[in-house]
Amino acid sequence: MLKVLLVDDEPFILQGLKVLLNWDALGCEIISTASNGLEAYEYIKNNQVDLVITDIKMPEMNGLEFLKNIRENGYSDLEVIILSGYKDFEYAMEGMKYGCAGYVLKPVEGEELTSLIKKIAKKKNELLEESKQMESMERAFMARNIIAMLFGKYDEINVSYIKEQMQLSDEIRFASIEFINPGDMDEEEEAEIRQTHRDLYELCRSLLGKDANHVVFDTSSDQNSHEIGLILCDYMYKEKKASEEEFLMYLRDEIYARFRLPIRILAGKKVNGITNLSKSYSTVRILKSFEGFRPKKDIYFYEDEAQVNQGGGVLCKQYIDDLIRAVELNDHKDISFRVSELFKEMRRLGIASETIKLNMDYLLFGLIHLAANQDDGVNQEEVLQYISESSFHEGVLRGSSEHLSSFAIEYAEYLSQLRKNVSGSILDDIENEVKKNYMNNISLRELSKKLYINSSYLGQIFKKKYNMSFKDYLTVYRINEASLLLVETDEKITKIAEMVGYKDSDYFVRKFIEIKGCTPSKYRKNKND
Repeated sequence: MLKVLLVDDEPFILQGLKVLLNWDALGCEIISTASNGLEAYEYIKNNQVDLVITDIKMPEMNGLEFLKNIRENGYSDLEVIILSGYKDFEYAMEGMKYGCAGYVLKPVEGEELTSLIKKIAKKKNELLEESKQMESMERAFMARNIIAMLFGKYDEINVSYIKEQMQLSDEIRFASIEFINPGDMDEEEEAEIRQTHRDLYELCRSLLGKDANHVVFDTSSDQNSHEIGLILCDYMYKEKKASEEEFLMYLRDEIYARFRLPIRILAGKKVNGITNLSKSYSTVRILKSFEGFRPKKDIYFYEDEAQVNQGGGVLCKQYIDDLIRAVELNDHKDISFRVSELFKEMRRLGIASETIKLNMDYLLFGLIHLAANQDDGVNQEEVLQYISESSFHEGVLRGSSEHLSSFAIEYAEYLSQLRKNVSGSILDDIENEVKKNYMNNISLRELSKKLYINSSYLGQIFKKKYNMSFKDYLTVYRINEASLLLVETDEKITKIAEMVGYKDSDYFVRKFIEIKGCTPSKYRKNKND
């Protein structure tokens, strides 16, 4: 809506202007009136105004003086329409020198004024759209520079740009603000989650205010995690006279109040300078994987979670090494025995909960090391995620040997599959399943059960071969099938969407544009011409 200020020293003219036009239909809102140029100038200094419609001859400050004054004081974007009589024509022409949008002769004709306002509204909308596109490009460029820093693949150009665009502290840390969505959603639910993710990003930018460019939209490779990255500097919370934790809790509370979603914040290690940001980012990835092994919190600080018992933790190294060896050999009986022995030893020593964490962390790294030794291409972060999502973490921290034994046997089978190098035949089976059932709601998790293979490992080998997730592969396959149907049949687009597995035709169109670069109807027209 254009915010309009009416200026005239005659009250009945102001009233007449209010009822002359259908302002709502024109996309305008009359926010105030003024009786002279000076009163109008004082108003615009403290209020947002897009358009001023003013008479020329008025006491205190006339319309021409008002126009000259606002231009000399930097109000270059404010549009002004001058109302004038025949005798004021020379004044009106003078006003054009100061960027007057136009003038209308009195008595004012509604049609003439409407035409002029529509022209101004169109110009404003074009400028607004151009501004939005420019802002979007600037955000994207900033995000690319930040991502380069996060992954340690940067040069001086990246560093210089970020330093020019951001206020930075000597010590900074990377923080992840995220919510976790459930898996196996339909298209409509996924679209809703993606929109929530974007809304969360905009809210974080709004909460950061002048530091909005410290926020980056998505820095996670996990498709079930929706993450907002934040470059956190100490001046941000010091300005609010708060601690780091209080500042992050403020962000968390504001986000929860808006979305009512479970939000967690992972604050990476504090580092010196922007060039060390990747070190802080990597500790957030570790925190993300360790989260399953820790009591649930709203905020995790790396320094707190990585801290070893200051009183001197007791590490049952030999017992854990024996367990890791049993897992490597995939000896189920020995695994159960070694777990039992480990828990007997911990009970004998009367180990405190903090030291249980120390022992479980040692076990965790040993298991990751085993996986990496099987296959150099194993993504250790994905292995960590697999471990943290297993049935093991909840029970172990409560002292349950049954949970650890069950997990260790399952993990031993996982390693066995890595060793068997079964990827070729398994992926052939997956391709055949997609060909036969792409129109149905299939998922990698369901296929892994059908093919008797660990879902995490299947996800790894699939992504390694196709360089995309199974979900993206299925989408591409569906869109390619839809392309054939568009060319070879006369079926309606909504019907084709349904035939290839999409209940939501709008979502289908968006995916089609994303992959093919045009709408389905345009694709059909281009192929048939």
